Order: sequence, then structure tokens, then C-alpha cells
Amino acid sequence: MASACLREELSCSICLDTYTDPVSLRCGHNFCRVCIVTALDTQERDEAYSCPECRAEYEERPLPEKNRKLCNIVESFLSSQPEQEETKVFCTYCVESPVPAVKTCLHCEMSLCEDHLSAHNKSVDHVLIEPTSSLDHRICRVHKQCLEYHCCEDDAYICVYCFVIGSHKGHQIESLDEAMKKKQEKLRNILEKLTSSRAEVEEQVQSLQNRRREVQEEAGVATGKVTDLFMDIRNKLETLERRVLSEISRQTEEISLKVSDLIQQLEAQKDELSSKMRHIEQLCKMTDPLTVLQHRDSDPYDGYCEENDTESDPKKIYSVDDLDQCLISVTLHSGLSDLMTGVKRGFYIFESAYILLDINTASKSVCVSGDLKSASWSTIHLNYPENRMRFTSYCQVLSCRSFNSGQHYWEVEVTRTNFWRVGVVYSSIDRKGDQSKIGENNKSWCLRWSDVGYSAIHNSMVNRLRPESPVQVLGVYLDYEAGRLSFYQLCDPIRHLHTFTASFTEPLHAGFLVWKEGWIRLRI
Repeated sequence: MASACLREELSCSICLDTYTDPVSLRCGHNFCRVCIVTALDTQERDEAYSCPECRAEYEERPLPEKNRKLCNIVESFLSSQPEQEETKVFCTYCVESPVPAVKTCLHCEMSLCEDHLSAHNKSVDHVLIEPTSSLDHRICRVHKQCLEYHCCEDDAYICVYCFVIGSHKGHQIESLDEAMKKKQEKLRNILEKLTSSRAEVEEQVQSLQNRRREVQEEAGVATGKVTDLFMDIRNKLETLERRVLSEISRQTEEISLKVSDLIQQLEAQKDELSSKMRHIEQLCKMTDPLTVLQHRDSDPYDGYCEENDTESDPKKIYSVDDLDQCLISVTLHSGLSDLMTGVKRGFYIFESAYILLDINTASKSVCVSGDLKSASWSTIHLNYPENRMRFTSYCQVLSCRSFNSGQHYWEVEVTRTNFWRVGVVYSSIDRKGDQSKIGENNKSWCLRWSDVGYSAIHNSMVNRLRPESPVQVLGVYLDYEAGRLSFYQLCDPIRHLHTFTASFTEPLHAGFLVWKEGWIRLRI
């Protein structure tokens, strides 16, 4: 009855099960860590936080604090339950009124209460173990004697006759005490590693929680900047303001959900480590050799460390992306257009780079428009003059302007069908042969559309992309010093497609490939 009441007091009000890694809120109520984190994540969408039990409200998301005292009470309670349930062995001599046994004698094959144990100790010096109702696993099946040794060669537990006259004659043996000490030492080493792993998991959980707070602070700063930016703009720009704030909110929610998922995974991993630690601690506290040695449930721990190195390493670094402030800036630039020319407050608002196509680089299968803004695939060879800058193997063309520093942005309209590539290339790229194709060498980076879909390519390494809708207009952002090249799909809402990171060492030109009636057009 007392145990049932205690179990009820140690139950989480969310999952209605015994606390797992209990934590407390400022109001004093306790919950499983995973349960309250999940509940707060759900409340976060409504921007209102409250205790699930007493409904106490919090202006900011509360940080659950680990309740170490309650954690110790739960662990003590759980470790005592199996012993209480298994203690069903009674004294062999107390027939009329069953009395719980305190020891079992292996030689006599009898279980003894306190009174009969005192008399037994005075008369004989037999091996005593914790009370048990079954001795079959402690008796040699061949010689019907107590198992007293461990055969190192056969990894078997034997009696003295097995070694003297039996099948284990002449084998290397050791006492059960010696074998138990070796195994317990091995278990202690595993326990030490598990303890270290759990500490590292807890550290990563704390790091992820701090990262989430930082992201939320960044989002708050970004939101404030956007709000200040739009205070001086007329009412017709309110729609754009809502779109930008919505983008920030979307990114924040995606990052927050990712962090919550990672924390949940780490919490589950920590719970698993705690469970294994409790089990090993129980084995290490036992005094009976055979109970420790023959407990087959402990075998999987022998290989834990090897598995931990390859599949579930708690040292694994969990990374969380930053807010994509460039995407926010692209969104602002697209919406503000001419009205926002020169505006530098809040987010960095960059102006479009004025670039035109260089007809001297165009392949004879590329038709360049008179305004040098469009390029399309030509079914006939055009009468361009020969020069060393012209592409000869592929239908490509470069921009007249090159970039060797600073931040630049331009927009490109692309065909929804057929083939194209849009990117940047070094001035020193080959003009003929396989190494001249944009994306297929270490001197170019591009976004490609072909019959297999969208891809980001550099040095022939292909990264498949899956935009939600066909790409019609691309925004290309180049930060030369930061080594960043980003592609954005200019739709509603604007979406990030891919970002290359590199250490640029040469001037870069905008580069384009068109094929099979494909075309591109620069938006200036």
C-alpha cells in the first residue's frame, strides 16, 4: 500500500508514469524533462507559457531546472522495486508459519531464516548466497556438485570433479571470486565510460538550449530592425513588412523545432545511458559471483563502447543553422525595389550589380541579344569572330564585369523547360574541352536545370535540389571576402535554394550555359 502511494507521488502529471529525469518549474511543480520540453514547445507556437499543472503563467519561456533530490528518490525507489517483488523465498524449516529467508545454503540446498541461519553457521561452514528458490543453475548437471570454478578455455562454470576427472581435466581454471572480480572490473570500466558519455550528453543539451536562446535573441533583434526600417515607409509597404517578419518567424520556428528534436534525441539517449548505468551498478554491488557471472542481460554492455563509436556516439556534434539574414535581405530588396534605393538601416540592403553579357566569350551556338541582357541556344552556328576568350565546346557565355571583392547581387530569368546553368567562374577557366563546362571543374560553381531536375554543381560534385515549384527567376548573391555564393528562388515567399562556400582566389564572372532551346535573361 505504501509502495503504491509512493509510486503515485513519483508520477509525472503529463505522462502519468514514474518521473524520468525530473525537472522543476519556478512554481514548484515537477515533470519529466522530455514531457515539459514537449509541452513548452507546443505552447511556443501560441507565444504563451504556463505550468501544465497549476496554469501559472510566464512572460518568457521558463527554463526547467533539474530536481536532483527528486531524481535520487526516483532512482532509489525504482532500484528497490525488483528486490521487493522477487523476495518470495521462505525458510525451508519454518513449515507451519512461513518466514522469509535471508540466505540460501548451496551445500544443503536449503533456504534459512535469521534463527535457523544462526544455528547453521555454528555447525557448518557452507557457501551462503542471497535467497533463491532455484539452485539448478548452481549445481553441476553431471556430478551434482556445487559449481566452484570457471574454466577459462571453455568459458564454462564447473565443479571440482569436472576439473579432476571430467571433460575439463587439465584446463586452466580460476575461482568464481577471481572470475567475478575480473568481470566487475570490466563493468566498472564500462560504467566509467557511460558516466562520461552521459556528462557529455548533458553538456550538449545545455549547449543546444543556449543556442536556441541565442537564435531567439537574434530573431528578436532582426524583428526590431525590420520594424524600425518600415516605420518611415508609407502604408502601402505594410504587406512587405508582414512578409519579412513572417520569414524571420518561419526560420526561427524551423530552427527551434530542430533544436527541440535534437534535445529530445539526446534526452532519450541520456535516459538509456542512465538505465544501463543503474543495471551495471546493481551488478557491481552484488556479492554472489554466479549471479553476476551468469546474468546474461549484461552481455550487450561488453560491446557498448564499440557500438558507441560508430552508431550512437554521444560526442557527435549537433549543429544548428543561423538565421539566413541574406534571405531576409533578398526579400526586402525584391519588395522595396526602387523605393528602397540607398536605404542602409536595419538589414543590409544591397543594390543589384549592373552586369551585361560579353559577346566575345559567347559560343557560336549562343545567341546574345542586342542589349547584352539575354542569351539563348541557337540551332545554327553564328558568325562570331575567332578569339581566345570564346567558348568552343559548350554553349556558354560570361559577363563583361568581373568581381574580385565586395558583395554583389543580380537576378536572372530562366526558361522553365530545356537546359540551363547559372553561376560564377574564374577568368582562367578553360575555353574548350571537358574542363570548360561550368560546374564540372574547380574553377566554377553553378545551379543547373536539366531533364533530371535541379542541381548545385562544383568540381563535378552534384547536390540534388528539390524546390517546391519550378524556378522562373533566380537571385544570385556573391560575398567575395566571405567566400559565399547563394542562389534564391524569387517567388512568393522567396526561398533559399543552395549556398556554396569557398575561398575565392581569382576574379569571378557571372557564367551561363543554355542548350536545347534554353534561354536566360538578366534583370537589371
